[in-house]
Amino acid sequence: MTVATIEADPRLEAIQEWLQALLGPDTPPPTLLSADASFRRYFRLRDHNASRVIMDAPPDRESAEDFVHIAEILQELGLSAPRIHAFDRSQGFLLLEDLGDHTFSRALGEGADEAGLYRLATDTLVELHRNWSRHHTRRIPPYDETALLREADLFTQWYWPEAFHAGCDTHVQERFQQAWRQALEPVYRLPPTLVLRDYHVDNLMVLAGRQGVAACGLLDFQDALIGSPAYDLVSLLRDARRDVDPTVAETMVARYRDAFPGLDANTLDDSFWILGAQRTTKIIGIFTRLWRRDNKPSYLRHLPRLWRLLEQELAHPALTPVRQWFDTYLPPEHRLALQAGVLARSDQPPLQTQIRPET
Repeated sequence: MTVATIEADPRLEAIQEWLQALLGPDTPPPTLLSADASFRRYFRLRDHNASRVIMDAPPDRESAEDFVHIAEILQELGLSAPRIHAFDRSQGFLLLEDLGDHTFSRALGEGADEAGLYRLATDTLVELHRNWSRHHTRRIPPYDETALLREADLFTQWYWPEAFHAGCDTHVQERFQQAWRQALEPVYRLPPTLVLRDYHVDNLMVLAGRQGVAACGLLDFQDALIGSPAYDLVSLLRDARRDVDPTVAETMVARYRDAFPGLDANTLDDSFWILGAQRTTKIIGIFTRLWRRDNKPSYLRHLPRLWRLLEQELAHPALTPVRQWFDTYLPPEHRLALQAGVLARSDQPPLQTQIRPET
């Protein structure tokens, strides 16, 4: 994680007061590690040769309780979620085990074996799904049609207006949802499991000294839902931020499929591509929203990759209804031009008139 400069703010002062009450008046100030696409921030505390991480999750914006709940479940299943040392529910502060800085992304950048790391990540998913049981579903909402359509709608709510300089027509929006309803039908045929939803190399940690799947540290799982077992495989292998070697991706899908011979292979394959398209469509909308609403234009650099992924996904027969919608309302010959137009304006600040309701 990259160390950034801390600016004085009331929540940081509250964190320091909380740490001093918890650990003693001589507790040193924490160092800001990162802020992400959400409203969470992370700090590192080094005290007496021990290192811990503080999560700052404003209660009016984030649910730290969800993180605690999912972390406990993952630990029960023998997986390496951070241990929770302390939790201030009212303020949204968590004192966590420090899993270090060696993300899969960093390891790959240092020349680590790509196939080996993706095999570890795939085996971790297999372990999670193999040992998942329905009694764990308490308090975890479903990743159902309503949720999937709401996410896909981020494309028409945020990207469409930037591409066309106008809101999406009601009839066009209805056709969009109708196409997705039809395409998503096979997804619900697979037995549901815990879906971590942001399962990719930026949120996976290489943990030295641990064996098997315990060597894979897990982060950013507080938004977990109960849904298709294909989703996190898609998140891992159809990465919005990184090109994954196609041979590695195909091998990992086969590895997962072989681990569950009881799953229908065709349904798993269809679900993989359907959810890939749904996720890519959603992320195009999210990254546009991060630019326009939150003044974070850096995410737009991933748009060319996202559109390449989406073109591949729309070519799958299971996506025929959605491909027809795109071909009708965003014809292939116009997609690159629309994308270029959005990217050309990516250095412009967000305008108050362009901010739309929260979704």
